[in-house]
Amino acid sequence: MTTYRPVPLTGYRRLPEARMRARAKAFNALLQRRRTVRLFSPDPVPRDIIEECLSAAGSAPSGANQQPWQFVVIGDPALKKQIRAGAEAEEREFYGHRATREWLDALAPLGTDADKRFLESAPWVIAVFYKAYERDAEGKKHKVYYPIDSTGIATGMLIAALHVAGLATLTHTPSPMVFLNEMLGRPANERPFLLLVAGYPASGAMVPDIARKPLSEIASFR
Repeated sequence: MTTYRPVPLTGYRRLPEARMRARAKAFNALLQRRRTVRLFSPDPVPRDIIEECLSAAGSAPSGANQQPWQFVVIGDPALKKQIRAGAEAEEREFYGHRATREWLDALAPLGTDADKRFLESAPWVIAVFYKAYERDAEGKKHKVYYPIDSTGIATGMLIAALHVAGLATLTHTPSPMVFLNEMLGRPANERPFLLLVAGYPASGAMVPDIARKPLSEIASFR
């Protein structure tokens, strides 16, 4: 078992309340402009920008500091085409057979369907996996604590980082997603979490006219 040696906290600096308030307000305003986009421009996005955002996501907290996430970044057009084919096959089954009428009715206002062209048109597709367990050098299986929760936190931070960098994103969860392991050569202990599409919005891209719940409906103070 690894024991972590305590070291001084050096990265934190307490700010005046006025500056804290201004920064919180500015960050909120920036994230309020985030929208999920389904039409992407093929314009390239430099790899180093994606790397910086991934590094930010990797700073997320995790259960027992196990950092159970794995981000597979796909820019190869041929591989993106394969992923689209695999995702659309699952989505056709979903819309045609698996989804309940209640589920389809919930999705209807958003206009989603089995066409996932964004998986090809966007410059980057990030497949996010979580580690369900680990194996040591002797092949012994070890538990990973809170892998889904931890990966969800890291993914949220990645979405925020990409938005702050000036990119649009879309989260996609074809179900089931096991085809991604084979396509991307990921081991059996890794489970697909979601696909995150990143790039610039296409010219003239449209989004649903939806509203976010007010603070009073999503938070309470006791």
